[in-house]
This record gives sequence, structure tokens and C-alpha cells, in this order.
Amino acid sequence: MVKIRLRRMGAKKAPYYRIVVADSHFPRDGRFIEEIGTYNPLTEPAEIKVDSERALTWIKNGAQPTDTVKNLLKRAGVI
Repeated sequence: MVKIRLRRMGAKKAPYYRIVVADSHFPRDGRFIEEIGTYNPLTEPAEIKVDSERALTWIKNGAQPTDTVKNLLKRAGVI
């Protein structure tokens, strides 16, 4: 199954995430199909950048966002 999930980047205790589309069998920080956005929780307020067109396309094609990504997409106004 294809999922839309977070990929952790950044240094120790300084997380930075990329929102990616990946097969559910691949590891969290491993191979992915496409990067559709970023999320930086350290800024105030948290910075969310999402390519809404690509996100909606993947969701319409059957990709399942994780709970965290679903909340981020709602906060960004995509869904």
C-alpha cells in the first residue's frame, strides 16, 4: 500500500521532516516515491509547506496519509 508519511531529517534533537509518498514496506527514512512537502516543528508557529495539488492527486489515487500527516494537511488547508 502507498502511504503519505513523514521522513525525519535534521540533527539530533533538532528534527525536520519531509512529507513523502512511499510504499508501506519501505523503512521510515528509506526509499520513497515522491516528496510533496516539508514540516518544521521547531519554528513558532510550526512551518508547514505542502504541494497541495500533488497531495490531492496521490490521495485520489489511493494513497493513505498517516494520522500525523492527515492533521498536518488539515492545518495547511489541503483537505
